[in-house]
Amino acid sequence: MEIKLYKPTTPARRRTSVDDFSDITSKRSLKNRIQIKKSQGGRNNTGKITVRHRGGGAKNFYRQVDFKQDKFDIQAKLIAVEYDPNRSVRIGVLAYADGEKRYILLPEGVKVGQVVTSSKKAIKPEIGNRMPLEFIPVGMFVHNVELTPGKGGEIVRSAGTSAQFMALEEGGLAQLRLPSGEIRAVTKECLATIGQLSGQQHRHIRIGKAGRRRHMGFRPSVRGKAMNPVDHPHGGGEGHNPIGLKHPKTPWGKPARGVKTRKHGKYSDKLIIQRRKKRK
Repeated sequence: MEIKLYKPTTPARRRTSVDDFSDITSKRSLKNRIQIKKSQGGRNNTGKITVRHRGGGAKNFYRQVDFKQDKFDIQAKLIAVEYDPNRSVRIGVLAYADGEKRYILLPEGVKVGQVVTSSKKAIKPEIGNRMPLEFIPVGMFVHNVELTPGKGGEIVRSAGTSAQFMALEEGGLAQLRLPSGEIRAVTKECLATIGQLSGQQHRHIRIGKAGRRRHMGFRPSVRGKAMNPVDHPHGGGEGHNPIGLKHPKTPWGKPARGVKTRKHGKYSDKLIIQRRKKRK
């Protein structure tokens, strides 16, 4: 994945960069692994808006990515690299020896024609191979990590990310340093794929203009201080005023900006060895 820069022929072009898609080898290879993605506009099943600033956008299909990779001890060859509009990382098409084909998250360095394997036993720790954490050498980088054995990968799935396997405890827990810097314990039976995910340059892409953001399914976000007092705690006043409060608030009056929102209960803290930031 490389980034293409435009010449500043217009004000919008001056700050725009795009993915050049030079690594894509196929378009929608697996028809049976694609389904229509219906736009919800940020609404739940009762029609209530639960995620603001969503709606519109270009139509796309949802690719059913195999986060479990539960075809164990069957060699699979990477036959294609595809673009997935629903995630930042590239997806690869695996052709298994028994004839089945599935989508996976594409690791960095895995090329078309390369063979990867998923197993519940100890196998060679090569990039793209998937196995339980207890068999992975300490210090290696992994991605698509399970939190519950057999449920499928839930963390470290974004472009360019990886978690480092730090240690294996006596109690059957494996320590991982996550991309945020947090050190977390995970059951040693959980599966993880070796290597870093592709798309490290994705974070440097600049959208450039509001219209392109709308095509991606995002609607405008209005500043609270530009609203009326009835609509937002920051609203009201004549002209350009500061928020006028001791600290910023959400539209619903709760503290915002810099306030920790994670619940610090026994279930949340139980497996967290070191948080991403030290508490003050």
